[in-house]
Formats: sequence, structure tokens, C-alpha cells
Amino acid sequence: MAGELLALSATRQVEKGYAFSEDNLWQREFEALFPYEETPDQLRSAREIKKDMEKSVPMDRLLCGDVGYGKTEVAARAVFKCAADGKQAAVLVPTTLLANQHYYTFKERFETFPFMVEVLSRFRTDAEQTEILRKVKKGEIDVLIGTHRLLSKDVAFKDLGLLVIDEEQHFGVQHKEAIKQLRKNVDVLTLSATPIPRTLHMSLSGIRDMSLIFEPPEERYPVQTYVTEQDDGILKEAIERELDRSGQVYVVYNRVRGIHKIAAHIRELVPRASIAAAHGQMDEKQLEDIMLKFIDSRYNVLVSTTIIESGLDIPNVNTIIILDADRLGLSQLYQLRGRVGRSNRMAYAYLMYQKNKVLSEQAEKRLRAIREFTEFGAGFQIAMRDLEIRGAGNLLGTEQHGHMLMIGYELYCKLLEDAVRELSGSGTALHDSIETSIELPFEAHIPGEYIPDELVKLQMYKKIASIRDDSDKSEIIDELLDRFGEIPKETLNLIEIARIKALAERSGISRVRHTQGKLLFDFYKAESLDPQKIAFAASEYGMNLFVHGGQRPYISLNPQGNDRLSEAVRFLTKLAQ
Repeated sequence: MAGELLALSATRQVEKGYAFSEDNLWQREFEALFPYEETPDQLRSAREIKKDMEKSVPMDRLLCGDVGYGKTEVAARAVFKCAADGKQAAVLVPTTLLANQHYYTFKERFETFPFMVEVLSRFRTDAEQTEILRKVKKGEIDVLIGTHRLLSKDVAFKDLGLLVIDEEQHFGVQHKEAIKQLRKNVDVLTLSATPIPRTLHMSLSGIRDMSLIFEPPEERYPVQTYVTEQDDGILKEAIERELDRSGQVYVVYNRVRGIHKIAAHIRELVPRASIAAAHGQMDEKQLEDIMLKFIDSRYNVLVSTTIIESGLDIPNVNTIIILDADRLGLSQLYQLRGRVGRSNRMAYAYLMYQKNKVLSEQAEKRLRAIREFTEFGAGFQIAMRDLEIRGAGNLLGTEQHGHMLMIGYELYCKLLEDAVRELSGSGTALHDSIETSIELPFEAHIPGEYIPDELVKLQMYKKIASIRDDSDKSEIIDELLDRFGEIPKETLNLIEIARIKALAERSGISRVRHTQGKLLFDFYKAESLDPQKIAFAASEYGMNLFVHGGQRPYISLNPQGNDRLSEAVRFLTKLAQ
């Protein structure tokens, strides 16, 4: 699968895609019909996406913005642009409830234009599904919204131009690649409030582009978040306070077994509450009936599993209580909290865990992070913290967490670059497949006070990691000085280490380390030791240089000065000449 993904990514970069037309009169009319005032972030994101669509290279863009921040409208503008050019658009969502919500939203937005919008989900009868599939194949349906049912083999588009994936964390790599494999030149737009670490890592590292929506719509308040032990008094008070202002409440309990017991317990605590329970194992019609009654306020408390995580937009629900919150992932908690606070009312989220329970270190970090990030636009920071807590994930496999098991990310980028060169016929591989690990006892990072903006900081990390020679190094130093002022020692160390890494990889060195005052350079294989270069280096360093042969050869260097990093650069430069 790793090879297929690598080949696909490279193919998308060199293959010609469809270049959509520039905005026409219909596009401007469609956007003018939006009943709310767009935020500057929404407008910028829409421009970036449409600009990508107008290029002949297939788009692969991540749109990251908090729940309720208008990602759907930005996506609708991209879908309209696609339909206006005579192409079909597919909108892939994780749940049937969300598919229905998007169907009604898109149908309403598109109603004054001659485009057909349809939904394919388990709420459709077999006969209805067969008819929808026939129309999609003939090109009579312009926009098809659906769950993973869209990825079935019997779904055939006549001319697919755009795929929108909503809440990507619910889909595995294989799901997403299934439709990309069908049409390698299809434009792809991914929407998420908290992209999974792998997806965020891919965006930050340049495999895919990213647009961010940080600004909330007007008259929104941050959700007040409390992390606490499960307590009947707090549970009762939170529900009654919401009911007193004619609001509604979500109680999340992520186990089907026991959910009705929880509902009965809440009924005892708050007798005046009208309570319903919902979970994914219910019959479709029964689930739909419960959700519609909850939307109509015939129930004011919904006890459910995490099926509401990507559920309906109900502005009247402004309190959410999550039981056993320590069992859920950080992105999941953030998505659930995003179900409330979608109106101009103050909203509350209670994250509860069992009394006297000793939380794992990761669970503690997750709950602390969700409590810390209560301000608007925190979805991106949540995803960043998730990346920090869980690791980047295996980009080339289906795992969404843990450190990369088979291949380092930088090596992935090199392999991708090589594959692109081979596919485009512009030469052979640029790099040997060695990833050097650097183990030197120096502080090497960009301090928060030097570059406070997380996204800008990550962009600079990426630039520093791409240093290949002295020219690259000089350019980055000039840029840092020009944009941020005097460079801290830790950041200069980071730049030197990036230079060391590039030189070491060129010389076939797999590890650079420091022990007992000496610099050690481990070679990937004995063939990497070039006798002429070793002799040249030895002529300068004399007795301070020792070459150790054998199956795992290495060079030991006793540096003469105090600046170990500069000495490592000087030695490796001679070795690489």
C-alpha cells in the first residue's frame, strides 16, 4: 500500500488535471445569495480553493476551521464552480445524519440554479438508490452527497471533477484512496475542524495545501469547558440550568450497552426532562424519527453515543455532558464540544470521568488540552497538540496515530521527489534512501517568543529542514533576520544541525552522535567509506581522527575547539567534497 500511495501522490503532481473556468456571472450571483456576511477568513479560503481549481494540476487542499465557522459554505462555492463547468461533484460525509443535513443545505443553496442535488444513504430505499445510481452514471445528477456508500463499486460518475471529504478523521486512508484511484486527476477538498495528526502533518510538510478559518461568525461565545469527576449534583444542575432557559442538552455515553440505564438515571435526577436515547445500532427509521423529534424540541435531553459527533446543526442545544471523557480521543472531544455554542447563547461543556479513577498520562494530557483550548479557532491548535501527544502517524499506512513505523517523513518526501522526477522523465533519483539521525546535546528549536505564530513557526521549521547547502543556509538566516530580528542561539543550532544532516546523508552516514567529548559518525554500510576522502580528511585532523572498520564502520573525531557543531560541519564538508 505504501508503494501505491507514493506512486499516486507523485502521479497527481505530474498528471494534468481539469482546469476550471474563472468565476462567471452565475458564480457571483450564487455567492451573493449567501444570507450571512462572510468572515475575511471564509473569503480568503474560498479564493485559495477556487484558484487551485483553475490550475491544471489536481487540487489537494485541507480546509481547517472550527465547527460552525462556515466551512460548508466555502465548500458549496467550490462545488458550484465545479457544477457550473458541467462537471459532477461528490460530497463524502461520515454519517447518514450529516449526509441529510448537507443535502438540505446544498439543495436550498442551489435551488435557483439548474443543478440537481441528490443524497445516497441508508435512508434511501433500494429502488431510490438504483434510480440515483442510474442518473449519476448518465450525468443527470450534478452534486451527489453520501456516506462511504459513495465508495461502492456500483457508483460510477459520468464526469467527476471535485471530491469534498467532510470530517476526514472518520475515514481511513483506504476509503479516501478508493475514489482517488478511480480518477487520479480529480480535485480533492478536505474539510475538518481537527484534522487527524497524519493529515495535518501532510499539510504542514507540503504534500497538500492548507487553508485556515480562524475567525468566528459574529455574536459567538467560546464554549465554557469544565473537566470534573462524574457527580450527580453537577449533572442535575447542568441539565436543569439549560432547561430553565428553554434549551436542550446532549449527554454522550459511548456504549450501546448501558445507554438506556443512563437515560433512566437522568430521568430520576431531572423528572421534568423529556429524554430520548440514540445510537448507531438502531433501525434507520427509528434513529431518524428520534433525531427529527429532538430537532423539533419534542425531546429536550438526548442521551447518545458519539454518533452526534458529526451530527445535525441544532442551535438550541447549548449544554453537552460527556461521560467517561477520558476514553475518547482529543479530536473526538473537540468535535463533540463543537456540537454546542452554535448560536448567540453561552454554551457549556462538561467532560466527566469516573470518581477516584487514576487517569493515564495521555488521557490527562487530552483533558488538559481540551480545557486549555476554549478560545475561538482552537481546532488547529487542538490538532497540533494531538500531533504532539500521539505522534504524526504512519503516513503510508492506515494508522492514524503513533510514530511512523516503517519510514521517516523526510525520507518520504525524498522518495516522493524521486518518484515525481522519474514519472516526469526529468532524471533519475535525487537522493540516496538514507535518513540520518542526529543525536547531539544541543538545544535546537525556535522559541515561542521569537516566532509566536504557530503556523509561521512550522513553516520556518519546514524551510530549515530543507537546507541542502550553504546557499540555502544563508537564505534562511537572511530571512529570519529580516522578518524576526536577531536569531536566538537555539535556532542557530537548529540551522547548523540541518546542515549537518544534509552533509551526512550525502556521505552515506546514518547517525551523527556525541559521546565522551568525541563526535561519532556511523556509516550506513562499509561501501560508503571512500578511502580517498578519508585520507584527505586524515591529512588535516591527524591523530584526532580514528576510522573504525568492520560490518558497522564509524569515524571518531576528537574536535579541537569548543564549537562542536561548527567542527562537525567542517569535517563533513571535507568528506562530502
